[in-house]
Amino acid sequence: MRKNTYSVSQVNAYIKNMFAQDFMLHSICIKGEISNCKYHSTGHIYFTVKDEKAAIPAVMFLGNRKGLGFRMKDGDKVLITGSIEVYERDGKYQLYAREIQKDGEGDLFLKYEALKKTLEEMGMFAREYKKAIPKYIKTLGIVTASTGAAIQDIRNIAGRRNPYVQLILYPAKVQGEGAAESIVNGIRALEDRQVDVIIVGRGGGSIEDLWAFNEEIVARAIFECEIPVISAVGHETDDTIADFVSDLRAPTPSAAAELAVYDVQELMYDMQALERRLNFLMKQKQELTRSRYLGYFNRLQLKSPKNQLNSERQYAAGLEERLCQKMKEKLTESRHRLRMLSERIDGVSPAKKLSQGLAFVVDGSGKRISDIQSVRKGDIMQVHLQDGRIMAEVTAVIPDKNNKKKGSRDGRETDS
Repeated sequence: MRKNTYSVSQVNAYIKNMFAQDFMLHSICIKGEISNCKYHSTGHIYFTVKDEKAAIPAVMFLGNRKGLGFRMKDGDKVLITGSIEVYERDGKYQLYAREIQKDGEGDLFLKYEALKKTLEEMGMFAREYKKAIPKYIKTLGIVTASTGAAIQDIRNIAGRRNPYVQLILYPAKVQGEGAAESIVNGIRALEDRQVDVIIVGRGGGSIEDLWAFNEEIVARAIFECEIPVISAVGHETDDTIADFVSDLRAPTPSAAAELAVYDVQELMYDMQALERRLNFLMKQKQELTRSRYLGYFNRLQLKSPKNQLNSERQYAAGLEERLCQKMKEKLTESRHRLRMLSERIDGVSPAKKLSQGLAFVVDGSGKRISDIQSVRKGDIMQVHLQDGRIMAEVTAVIPDKNNKKKGSRDGRETDS
């Protein structure tokens, strides 16, 4: 083993010790512009302080937050008091801030605010100019760098949601000199291709990294584009001019892909649900139509001449049956009454009396003889019997002794 060989930990510890021995680095005040400022959920603040030539990573821990009297953001010009130390694990040095005072706003931030105000006053951010994002698309245009996380995220999300959507990439320069012109060319090229939706974006970075999307020519290209444009610049906390002027702002490139590309699986589920509902409604409509048809058919049958004739026939048959029944009852009653009258007549019938051995006697003139006072000895009489009559002459008139009526004036028997 060679002499004077050291481990990485030993080297980092040595460098850290060198920084610790430098008194100036223990309490240093640095003037610069804030960039890439992030408020962590733990309460620590991570950011970069820079000027036109260089940048230093910095952190303000939660315990030192009392030394910050305002909410720090990108573009702020500040005076930072703290120490520069080495983070031994990574071998990197950074500024540990104890106190931060505002020294004015950065030039880029002022330029950003001025352009934002101008474009807003021109109405380029107005909601009424926003174009609706079509729900179902066939082609998706993408303006971003050909390498990097943004295009990979869009490809992955779009491929998972709907592999049938065609992705057309315009590999634009998204940072540095000429980036704004490259983005504008990409928007116009995809507009000429008549894609359904365009995504314009890139991954996160500092305000300098994202500045191409704050240029006026990019904003005007997005505003004048006939194709709906979704901006997807940086992270959720990053705001650019492109975000305000675009038709829809997505917090990340992945979210932009989800907003632009419909989920084909979800569409299949929706179509199946619609199919089930359509079948249900068709069946319900069919049942309702069948029920109405049967109702109309029954009403038509009731109103048909044949059915009315049958009904009248049935009614007439009922009347006939009732009439026959009444006639039978009347005949039975009349027969019964006739039988009673017949029996009464039969009881007083002369013929029956004659058949019982009695006779009917009349005088010569045909006048009925009812007592002995109507005859005299020598009168001629007719005696009617059951089977004929007898001509007789009165030879004697003999009164009934038990009868109160007298047979003659003196009450005695009269002889001829």
